[in-house]
Amino acid sequence: MRRIVCREFGPVDGLALVEEPDPTPGPGEVVVAVEAAAVSFVDGLMVEGRYQVRPPLPWTPGSAVAGRVRAVGEGVGTVGVGDPVAVLSMAGGGFTTDLVVRASALSPLPPGLAPELAATAIENYSTLSFALTHRVRVEPGEWVLVLGAGGAIGLAAVDVARAAGARTIAAASSEAKRAAATAAGADVVLDYTDLKDRVREVTGGGADVVIDPVGGPLAETALRSLTGYGRFCVVGFAGGEIPRLPANVVLLRNRTVVGVDWGDWARTEPEAANALVSEVLGRIARGELRPPAPTSLPLDAAADALTRLARREVVGKLALLP
Repeated sequence: MRRIVCREFGPVDGLALVEEPDPTPGPGEVVVAVEAAAVSFVDGLMVEGRYQVRPPLPWTPGSAVAGRVRAVGEGVGTVGVGDPVAVLSMAGGGFTTDLVVRASALSPLPPGLAPELAATAIENYSTLSFALTHRVRVEPGEWVLVLGAGGAIGLAAVDVARAAGARTIAAASSEAKRAAATAAGADVVLDYTDLKDRVREVTGGGADVVIDPVGGPLAETALRSLTGYGRFCVVGFAGGEIPRLPANVVLLRNRTVVGVDWGDWARTEPEAANALVSEVLGRIARGELRPPAPTSLPLDAAADALTRLARREVVGKLALLP
């Protein structure tokens, strides 16, 4: 087997591709032959040691993969060799050709769903499905403002909100990212110029919900664009700066700020998280959700993929194909 290894926290170009003996599953475990592994912004933060969770070293990044069962351990009766599956592995390990996981961590891969599309949808679409069902409720016809709408989380936010019957405003920094948001179903696309005033003009008073995976100074601007009883979802800080939101703006017009930490929920509620993954993949297979095809790279391009994500050069998602 081959896998990407992080031996010490630091720049992503310190990652190494190593060859090791093929793994054998233990009782209750399976070996998944990985056909696609999603690359996420968080993977890069963890490699650099800048994430709130620090894995024990040596460590292999990658939390979402899809492939086929290569081998099953004693006592596994739910899947067989050759079955197509998806895996949410919150402990990482996905940047590999062969991943050993508990059989209980598997989700069936619906027929016809490409492994690279499934793998790259798991984290983003689970995050936004969690956000818009467990953390806030979006009603049909409400306006949802999405920051960073050309990135993976942003595109998923546009799609999930669209599927819920909401009207979406996608804000993004480049023409290519705004075009991707339009393709994802955004009703309105904007750059960040005079964002608050333009959102209020488009909506006739303000957005009902903000999805913010970016942070930085845009967060306060988006908060001020909310209408009365608006809900602001803090999803992440891809811009690199954690914002300081003014409490008086939250107080005015009864606004609400809500944290969306899908990762923590998935680690503490693994059965519920796996059920959500299965639901998301089923909705994609039925055409209810429409994630864009990712850009695919070979396994040995992991460091380059993480660098491009950190520089915000990527539109949509990246997949490693071992």
